Amino acid sequence: MDDRETFEFLSNEYAQAVQAFQAIENQASTIVAFGGSDDLRLLVEQFLEMASRTRALAVDRDEPHFVDWFDELIAKAEALHGDIVRQGMRGEG
Repeated sequence: MDDRETFEFLSNEYAQAVQAFQAIENQASTIVAFGGSDDLRLLVEQFLEMASRTRALAVDRDEPHFVDWFDELIAKAEALHGDIVRQGMRGEG
């Protein structure tokens, strides 16, 4: 993959990741309200795996801007994941 292909690939992956995370955030409260917190947790974990793989590619391809952008998305997803886990623990106790 040359530099242009790498940039295009990472650009597309980032755009998709942003859309996916926005969709997760927008639906999170509804999913939890209908008892789907386990499903939401799994969805966020899958998002984190995808974003981490793409971030690693950005590191390998020396694309620091994409690394930073994926770091931001990953941090937001980890915070959401933590909220879901805490809510689940409160619901069980």
